[in-house]
Order: sequence, then structure tokens, then C-alpha cells
Amino acid sequence: MFSKVLVANRGEIAVRIIRALDELGVASAAVYSELDRDAPHVRRAGEAYNLGDGPAADNYLSVEKILDAARRAGAEAIHPGYGFLAENAPFAQACEEAAVVFIGPPASAIEAMGSKTRARELMQAAGVPIVPGTTEPVATVADALRIAKEEIGFPVAVKAAGGGGGKGFRVAMTEEDLEGAFEGSSREGEKFFSDPTVYLERYLHDPRHVEVQILADRHGNVIHLGERDCSIQRRHQKVIEESPAPEWVVDPEMRARIGEIGVNAARAVDYVGAGTIEGLFSTREGGEPEYFFLEMNTRVQVEHCVTEMTTGIDIVKEGIRAAAGEQLSYAQEDVALRGHAIECRINAEDASKNFAPAPGKIGAYREPTGPGVRVDSGVEAGGEVSPMYDPMVAKLIVWDADREQATRRMLRALGEFEIEGLKTLIPFHQALLATEQWAKGETCRDLLEDKKWLKTLAFPPPTPPSEEGEEEKVEHTYAVEVSGKRFDVRVLGPPFASGSASGSASPAAGASANGAGGGRAAPKRGERKASSGAGGPDVLPSPLQGNMWKVLVKQGDTVEEGQLLCIIEAMKMENEITAHKAGTIVELPISEGAPIQAGAPIATITSAEAAS
Repeated sequence: MFSKVLVANRGEIAVRIIRALDELGVASAAVYSELDRDAPHVRRAGEAYNLGDGPAADNYLSVEKILDAARRAGAEAIHPGYGFLAENAPFAQACEEAAVVFIGPPASAIEAMGSKTRARELMQAAGVPIVPGTTEPVATVADALRIAKEEIGFPVAVKAAGGGGGKGFRVAMTEEDLEGAFEGSSREGEKFFSDPTVYLERYLHDPRHVEVQILADRHGNVIHLGERDCSIQRRHQKVIEESPAPEWVVDPEMRARIGEIGVNAARAVDYVGAGTIEGLFSTREGGEPEYFFLEMNTRVQVEHCVTEMTTGIDIVKEGIRAAAGEQLSYAQEDVALRGHAIECRINAEDASKNFAPAPGKIGAYREPTGPGVRVDSGVEAGGEVSPMYDPMVAKLIVWDADREQATRRMLRALGEFEIEGLKTLIPFHQALLATEQWAKGETCRDLLEDKKWLKTLAFPPPTPPSEEGEEEKVEHTYAVEVSGKRFDVRVLGPPFASGSASGSASPAAGASANGAGGGRAAPKRGERKASSGAGGPDVLPSPLQGNMWKVLVKQGDTVEEGQLLCIIEAMKMENEITAHKAGTIVELPISEGAPIQAGAPIATITSAEAAS
């Protein structure tokens, strides 16, 4: 076993790994950006090394700085956790060249599975079923159109070859949608994975996302730990996971089949450590179930916790042991699933606004406790969820004898979770877990795409009274569209002039926070619903905080309602902002690469009717 391991990550997964190292009797060293100087994972480790200021590319993603920290710490191995450098083949190779053990699979396995097209080729050769589609990248929109029409059919999924986590994934329902889906997928692939190539797959209608956890050592032993159902997703990213899948979805026979697929996939690339084979589970018209390989995540998964709860196996410790050359502690016949576990991702997001990121400072903070309750977190009272990183605050995991009882326990635990100062997904989880769709084990996609239902999860708080001598401020409501979803943004500003049908927010105004709960408060004086014509407000405020990644218009342009104006990157997610009305852009106080605050003006659009 190692004597010291450097944990090359932050947040809850860094804390989780450090705890595992403590239990193995291994010293830990942490790394941190200047922004994370006072973070819990820094204090939790035996020692810590500063990687510098700036964006993640200058610290947590810097191979040179990570290896230098390992050298200074005298660490024999590096655990990358998930995200950042966890699935970076050149980093794994650099570790090997620096005589530092990479706790994970060999670089060759990461490289093979990192390209979705290469992975599909390997799995097809290994006899693993794949979703019908291309195994070679598709070069042009014209090629994509020909393949979709002649070989796959519509709707078709367009995916970035190096994608993952929902990035680089677009769906073309018709021929008219294909060009936008192709270009969007390619753009995200270039931005997030430095690979603009895309491929096509048959789009499966409402499939279940079922994955299998595998463990492998350097001695040829490979086992699976059963499946997880991760079908509850927003924007192709998971928010609720459970293990095992509902019994009416995956029976023992299907479980054995899925497990065999996972083991065969791992063997095909000489895998070592903890990994996950993700798949799509659907049912043909005749009722026959289908299971297709989707991708392999060559790292520990965010949702590994639910499998730990149902099997009693510490996945993180087993991965460390495998990297140290030890054999797995378990054989396949030792693995048994007991009870049911559910994980809710407590993200700093506003579900009522299409799950827009909602970073900010944390006030009071209290985690739930009690029988069968586990919380993996990397925050504390007084901390901050920064727009620089992903929006996760914590993972809430519960276990009980069966799915129904686990659901009740989760609802109890969610009710005990106190997080002040942030909008989180707690109200969303409470609402969804109480639905008939969840009880029936459905994918709940109808709810996740139902704007009206999502908007019931928030309502505006009372407007604070103005201090004497201060200009009175009231709430104004603007209709804003983000990534194809329309929602209201409430901004504090001066009242509209008497008799005016439109108004603009103060450029410095910030968006009002929405609290959780049912129903909506009565409109405040001055509140107006934006319309698509001349009666709508001129100023389009930003619905979220982030960085202005792309600006597609310029001052003086004439735009149509719904036209794409810009793309804001926030917490690793692209958010497309479209024009709320038709007209001429008379002001455009934004620029690519610059930060933008929620409520800050994006554009002032004056319609021809208003101008006259």
C-alpha cells in the first residue's frame, strides 16, 4: 500500500477520497486554488499545496502544477477523483513517466474509451451491443443528413466524439433541426474536449439510463456490483440516482446480462480500478427489453455512493487497493444487493428557471442525520459555491429496506437539510419524489420538461421596504429564454412611469432570489409581463451569473424574437440566450470572455413601433 497519496481534486469527492485514505492508514496531500484556500478539503488533508489563482485551467487542470505538488509532497500516487484530470489520458501517461502511480486505469484504456467513436468500435468487436449509428466521425452536415435519411432515420442524436456529462449532445427531431444540432454538438466538443468531431446514433425515445459499476485489479479479476438507474436527468445530466433499478425494470436475469456486458467491456480494454459502463435500456414495441452500451466512465462516478450502500463495498478504497497492486477483496459470488438506496444531487441551481446555475455564498448550513442517511459534501456554513466550478453543494444518500421506504426516508432527510443563502434543488427533489410518476418508477421526463410544473417550485419573496431617502424599488418581471426554455426573471428597479407599458431595469440591479414553496405571490406594483411586441420591456437582463462565452450579434443589428444572441457559460454548462422580442439592438454592453452577473443587461432592443 502507498504511504502518501496526492488528491488532485476539490469539493466533496476530495473529502471522500481523503476519508478513504485515512481508513487505509495512508497519508493524504491536497491541492487547492486560491479561491479554495479555506475549503474543507484543504483542512481535512494532512498537508496542502497551492496551485495558484485564476480559472481551473491554471490550477486543477494544470498537469505540470499537479505533478510538481506530488513531487513536493513526496506522494507515491495521485487520485484524480472525477472531473478535471480524471479521464485525461495524457495526464495518466505523464504520471507514469514521472514514476507516480495514477489511481485509475492505464492511459490506453482512458484513451480508448475517451473517444466515443473508438469506444463503439471496441465494444462492437467485443460483442457488446451498441446503439445503432456510426462508428466513424461524421465530417459535414451534408454527410450527417445523408446518413440520417438513408441509414438511421429521425429523430437522430448528434454527439461529440469526446463528449460526456451531457455536453456535446444534441437531438435533431427533423431534417430542419440537423444543422443546428450538428454545429452545436461540434462547438461544445471543441470547447470542452478540444475535439470538434461528432457522430450519429439512433435517438431512443424515453430510454432508461441504466449503468453498471465494475471493479478490476492488475491480476485479471473483474467483477460488477449491480446496476444503478440514473434516468432522472435535466439537460442530459443526472440529478437523482438509485440502486438497484426498480424491480419491474431490471429483474435478476437482466441484471446478470447487464453485469456480463460491463465485465466484458472492462476486459476489452484491460481495465484497472473502479469504472462504470453506462447503457440505455428501452423496450421495443413488442415489449422485448433492449440494452445498449452508451459509454464507459473511466473513473469513480459521482453516484458511486448508492452502490456502496446496497453492496457494503467501499468502491473508493477498492480502487486505491487495485492501483497499489493488491487483488480485489471480493469475488463475484461475494456481491449481494440488499435494500434500496437513492441519491439526490443538491446542486446550487434554480429548477424554476430551467435549472439555471445559482452560485453564491452559503449562510447557515445543517446536514440531515439519522438511520440510513449519508451526506457527502465539501462545503460548510460561510462558504461559497463559485461559478468557477460545478454547482454541486452536496450529495444526499439514503438507504432503506425497499424503494418505497427509501423514498420516505429521503423526503424526511430533504426536509431536515438547511442551506441558507442559496437556491438549491431541494424543492425540486421534494416535489418530484412525491409524484405518482416517481412512485411508478417512470423516467419523469414529462415533468422535467414541463415549464409550468417547474415554475411552481419557486415564488418571489416580499420586496424589502425602501429606506428613507432611497429611491423606491419594485420588482419587474421579464420573460427570458435560456437554451430553448422561457422563464421569468425578476429584477429590482425603479417603478415604471405612470401609464408606461414598458420599462427597463437599472443596469446595476441584481435578480431577486426566489424561495422554495408552492404557489406564486401576488404581483408587486410595477411588475409587468414581457410581451413579444412593442409593449415588452426593452432591456434583456441576464438570467444567471457566469462568463460570456460567445456573442453572436452586434449593436445596430435587427433581430427576431427567439434569435440567439449570446451563450453564457456557467458551472460547466452552456446557456443559450435568445431575444425576448423583435427589434433593433441599440445597446449591447457585453463582450466575449467577460464575466456577467445575474440581472445585468445583455442587450437593449427597441422595436420599430416603440421607436416611432
